[in-house]
Amino acid sequence: MARVILIGGHGKVALQLARILTERGDEVTSVFRNPDHSDDVADTGADPVVADIERLDTDALADLVSGHDAVVFSAGAGGGNPERTYAVDRDAAIRTIDAAAQAGVGRFVMVSYFGAGPDHGVAQDDSFFAYAEAKAAADAYLRSSELAWTVLGPGRLTLEPATGKIALGKGKGEVSRADVALVAAAALADDSTIRRTIEFNNGDIPIASALAD
Repeated sequence: MARVILIGGHGKVALQLARILTERGDEVTSVFRNPDHSDDVADTGADPVVADIERLDTDALADLVSGHDAVVFSAGAGGGNPERTYAVDRDAAIRTIDAAAQAGVGRFVMVSYFGAGPDHGVAQDDSFFAYAEAKAAADAYLRSSELAWTVLGPGRLTLEPATGKIALGKGKGEVSRADVALVAAAALADDSTIRRTIEFNNGDIPIASALAD
């Protein structure tokens, strides 16, 4: 049994991940901003915690994550507002990484996207630019940390049912959010994914086998 804290706990991936983890016997804390979402989160079996990571400093975040074995960061500002995108996807993510280190939570899984990085190729006048820049910075910061990190880079997200099968790093494609949740759960249970960036789409290989390659 692991104690896992999900940051961005009301997201479509995080809600499914919480259910997967609790059903396999893990203890899950899900952190989200809007108190109206408490029942949705509680329905997954996770312990709902209302907190605004955009406003919490590193010490407060360290208190939040303390006592857990792993952090999964799947929060996002949702685009549209560059200032909030940087505040959540970059700055709050970096503070959470520092907080995990401060609190002695060694395992950290970052949900990013396929193609993230300093050479993302997104034009400055593209509405996706702030998100691409923010994720590049947060991912790089995590990789430079002493944490046992994994960066997940799913392709374009869909609402299709889970297939349980993926393909690693074969060009930008698409993957269901349900399968992203399954990959995150599998990564938490597989130490071979530590210090790896895993880019994936839906494919033909069972998730556990794909991650073990």
